[in-house]
Amino acid sequence: MDFLSALCLEDLISSFSKLPVYPVFDVAYYIISILYLKYEPGAVNLSRRSPVASWLCAMLYCFGSYILADVLLGDSPIHYFSNNANILLASAVWYLMFFCPLNLFYKCVSFLPVKLIFVAMKEVVRVRKIAIGIHHAHHHYHHGWVVMVLIGWVKGSGVALMSNLEQLLRGVWKPETNEILHMSFPTKASLYGAILFTLQQSHWLPISKTNLIFFFTLFMASCKIFMTATHSHGSPFAPLEAFICPFLFGNPNGDHDDHGDHHHHHDDHHVSHSVTKSKEDLNEGTRKRKVKKAE
Repeated sequence: MDFLSALCLEDLISSFSKLPVYPVFDVAYYIISILYLKYEPGAVNLSRRSPVASWLCAMLYCFGSYILADVLLGDSPIHYFSNNANILLASAVWYLMFFCPLNLFYKCVSFLPVKLIFVAMKEVVRVRKIAIGIHHAHHHYHHGWVVMVLIGWVKGSGVALMSNLEQLLRGVWKPETNEILHMSFPTKASLYGAILFTLQQSHWLPISKTNLIFFFTLFMASCKIFMTATHSHGSPFAPLEAFICPFLFGNPNGDHDDHGDHHHHHDDHHVSHSVTKSKEDLNEGTRKRKVKKAE
């Protein structure tokens, strides 16, 4: 705390923790979420062909994390849809994004300087959702660390984890795009954030929740702004993962696979040699029969 006081951050962190996310930050979250939906191939045609399917996809993009978390905690998956104000706001954003005359709304929110502001605001909501998810899971399972991490992770990246379901609503089936197999930066960051908030909730991390929310939000917003501005799809965690993962989990192209490939090639060579030898023996036997017959 003395360090934060020296940097004059105490008041800033305190004010940030009291900052309400509804409605301004929530609207920014809906705008960026539905903007990413519109980027999907065929999403615009779907909105004309089947507005109901398009609207359902938009609701999954906006509220998928709440739906998945409710399912995991044994609550009704449509519980959040009783929040009329949020549903109406998200629906208004969806309608303006896809049906605004001259595409004006889309052009305004996709303008890069404006988009970067909304991206940063979305990360504010994401981190709050992770923290709330951990607190909610802790209320149900006081010592369930795995449950707390799982619910926090789902709260932060639920829409990505439900991407295959959302694709089915659009008539697309791409199992190879499973988010767990190919994690994007927000999904990985949400997982790491859920671990940090779980440790903090369990009093294993010596930092207050308000400080953790502030600094993790700063990290997430900075990374997403940079990645959006530079159109980068890489991960800031990649260098650290490339260094640590081979020690913990081994190299995916390591000695074990090479050893297996060696035996596989050896067996292929042995089979090929046996087939060749059999052909030679057969030809030799045929030649001897012909000679004997001629004699």
